[in-house]
Amino acid sequence: MKSIINKIREELEKNIDEKTQATSQNYFKEKIKCLGVKTAIVSQISKEFFKLVNDKTKSEIFDLCEILWQSGCIEESFIACNWSFYIHKQYEPVDFQVFEKWICDYVNNWASCDTLCNHTIGKFIEMYPECISKLKGFAKSENRWMRRASAVSLILPARKGKFLSDIFEIADILLLDKDDLVRKGYGWMLKAASESHLQEVFDYVIDRKAIMPRTALRYAIEKMPGDYKAIAMKKK
Repeated sequence: MKSIINKIREELEKNIDEKTQATSQNYFKEKIKCLGVKTAIVSQISKEFFKLVNDKTKSEIFDLCEILWQSGCIEESFIACNWSFYIHKQYEPVDFQVFEKWICDYVNNWASCDTLCNHTIGKFIEMYPECISKLKGFAKSENRWMRRASAVSLILPARKGKFLSDIFEIADILLLDKDDLVRKGYGWMLKAASESHLQEVFDYVIDRKAIMPRTALRYAIEKMPGDYKAIAMKKK
């Protein structure tokens, strides 16, 4: 199993791009550990090496993901996220504990947070909607990445029109959050929900526009028609 990890690391090293390496940190306020491999190449490496492990048990694949997460390297975290999503048909309710651990122990930037949450956790919640209460717990966490995760895990389900009342509940919990990345996260969630529930999300924003941080508001209305945006952005 460790030899597979070593081969992945060798392949990543071979694909370091100097420009990517030089500019990656610019997208993050927090310090990240980044080799400088283009995201598209990382995805290709994920797919190619998954062929070597797709006969392993879910537990064994999660163990490999754990090793990748432990490195702290953003490219390895993306591979771990991809692999955990590739086996989504095998998810069971108990697996949420694994995903929660990864957020608590390893997530330290918005890109790793979003890659894990958009796909792995988002799909899990679609499969086990009774677990959405756990995301509401995340929204009250002191950990900024847990709070962002509570929102961005619902991006893809929101685009399908799912979980609207839960989305509003989470947005209410996060409404006055002081962390800019959390504000952007729940604003993004509302924007995704507006694709299927335009009027409901618009009404939600208008009801709270007096106190909703402008960052979150701008994200939430980004895909709305121009006249809706004008009303939402109009200052009293």
